Amino acid sequence: MAILETIVIAFWAMLPAYVPNNAAVLAGGGQPIDGGRTWGDSRLLGDGKTWRGTAAGIVAGLALAGILNLVAADVSNAIGIDVPEFAPLAALGLAAGAMLGDILASFLKRRTGRQRGAMFPGVDQLDFVVVSLPLTALLAPDWFFKVFTWGVIAVVVILTPVLHVTTNVIAYKLGLKNEPW
Repeated sequence: MAILETIVIAFWAMLPAYVPNNAAVLAGGGQPIDGGRTWGDSRLLGDGKTWRGTAAGIVAGLALAGILNLVAADVSNAIGIDVPEFAPLAALGLAAGAMLGDILASFLKRRTGRQRGAMFPGVDQLDFVVVSLPLTALLAPDWFFKVFTWGVIAVVVILTPVLHVTTNVIAYKLGLKNEPW
């Protein structure tokens, strides 16, 4: 697989995992998942992890996977690279795994004494990848191992932090986030 093809497939395959956290920021608010509970002297997750944001993120990832499925053949023909269609359980694994990864990162932040919005290098950029890929492999193994070759996984691990930092800076400049990371 040529490098350009690998990059395109990696980006396309990860879109249902890339979008949920952004959608959660836009639709968030409401009841926190942890209900205000604490563990020791800090919140379990914090006010930034809400049921509404989580649900909106998962729905956004699933909707995007559906839209990508509708245009996959046309995109493949236009660019000369066969982009994958998403099996329903693969889309669910990517979207829900992204949200779960972000929730687990919030839990880790609280356990390490970091406040909401505090920087946590590495974890902030790859939390959703570390959970969405294994969850997708568990829910849709045939699809996962066909799409996520070692080369695609390597591109995801390299590309994701760059995209994460870039989109967060844009969201910060647009006033959608309180910090640029």
